[in-house]
Amino acid sequence: MSEAQSQVLNVDVAIIGAGPAGLTAGYLLTKAGKSVAIIEKDETYVGGISRTVEHEGYRFDIGGHRFFSKSKQVVDLWNEILPDDFIERPRMSRIYYEGKFYSYPLRAFEALRNLGLWRSTVCMASYLWARVFPNRNVRSFEDWTTNQFGKKLYSIFFKTYTEKVWGMPCDEMSADWAAQRIKGLSLMGAVVDGVKRSLGLNKKPNDGMQAKTLLENFRYPRLGPGMMWEAARDKIIASGRGQVIMGHALDQLASDGRGGWRMTAKGEGGIVTIEADHAISSAPMRQLARRMHPLPQSTFHANELKYRDFLTVALMVEGEDLFPDNWIYIHDSKVKVGRVQNFRSWSPEMIPDEKMACVGLEYFCFEGDGLWSMEDDDLVALATKEMEILGLLDPAKVKSGAVVRQEKAYPVYDEDYAANVAAMREELEAKYPTLHLVGRNGMHRYNNQDHAMMTAMLSVENILAGERVYDIWCVNEDAEYHEAGDEGAERALPARENGREVSEDQAAALNSMRDVPTRIVEDDDSGDARRAA
Repeated sequence: MSEAQSQVLNVDVAIIGAGPAGLTAGYLLTKAGKSVAIIEKDETYVGGISRTVEHEGYRFDIGGHRFFSKSKQVVDLWNEILPDDFIERPRMSRIYYEGKFYSYPLRAFEALRNLGLWRSTVCMASYLWARVFPNRNVRSFEDWTTNQFGKKLYSIFFKTYTEKVWGMPCDEMSADWAAQRIKGLSLMGAVVDGVKRSLGLNKKPNDGMQAKTLLENFRYPRLGPGMMWEAARDKIIASGRGQVIMGHALDQLASDGRGGWRMTAKGEGGIVTIEADHAISSAPMRQLARRMHPLPQSTFHANELKYRDFLTVALMVEGEDLFPDNWIYIHDSKVKVGRVQNFRSWSPEMIPDEKMACVGLEYFCFEGDGLWSMEDDDLVALATKEMEILGLLDPAKVKSGAVVRQEKAYPVYDEDYAANVAAMREELEAKYPTLHLVGRNGMHRYNNQDHAMMTAMLSVENILAGERVYDIWCVNEDAEYHEAGDEGAERALPARENGREVSEDQAAALNSMRDVPTRIVEDDDSGDARRAA
């Protein structure tokens, strides 16, 4: 390879991935006077799953990304990176089921009217039956939810959408996840609360919702979340101490034998070699293990980690306002789409023509399966047909479409994932104190944007201190739901006194990890019998 195709960089910190975690780390390190080099395998976009894709002037998210955090430190950083481009947007989302819309959260009168007298009666009878004759051997999501709401309501509002998202039957998902996900919600409580909402008796801003409170408004960059991460990239480069190398994927991360790292990345432009004192990785743990030299002993464990993938089909449609929602949950088994985003409702500035709309149909899949492998034109045709089936648009008004595939969007929590993650984490921390794992895939945790950022922020603190002052894995999985309470309500980062514990403000971001279903863990007896067989 010629010299023009090969490049060697010497920096303080090498960073894998230009998502929220990688760019947050890069921004803070360059502010602190450190030099960084960030590699990103995407040729065009930074932001990872929080990027904003552009197609023919239309901008759309890979899923919707509201900007909310209870951590003042995270909110302050957002405002610092993007001071003048946030807009306040009203939040509206509904559930679609059999041609009818249900407000989310539910409103009792509306739900009863949509279901009709007979179906409402059947739902209540099913609920009462479940309360009088509950399943005493509760193991699965289906068992737990049926006991709480009855078989009929479970099938309407839980089963179809949940199975679309996670790709496994509800009777194979652990009941523990159901209890965490729907904690504090009961049918009678929902009915009473829905009646109050319907009569306008609840207090704003959240209308008195007690369980899993949802915001009525949210902040959002006017050109989508990618605007935040494009600004972070630009500030890193403008500092003169940082480089963001696009279109280059990790080839090898090798210990240099002196506590530092030699990282190589390949792209169409050639090979880049980065020599650094520290390395930060937001790459999937499975991928990182395979690329390390020498191979970690825990590579076997990392190879067992699994992921749920995701694709968005964006349709450019004639018509200014197709529907008012930011997004709609599709609880209908007639179609494969799981959720529909309306990007004009996120921000009108994402649509270049005021006479047009842009909607994003979200399909949950596994890399290599039928949906993932379909041709783009076939996916656009499928999305158009399904929107017609749902009655949400006239197919004749669809003018164009685009497809974006997002691999490894959701880390899967199977029965072995925690042990597999722990094995790799413990080995790497013991052998390589200058290697830092951050972000959703870097830690195999289904976290929010602010959580990914905080893992990077604390890792930067560790690098600057020259030791692991903070344990970024200290996440309270039973934390209060991340959308409850006021934005930035937790106090700012105080001066460290004991040098070990995270502050309440940092914990507010670290505690924003979202719920993920786990498969039913076998009883010891049945597991022993299966292994013996």
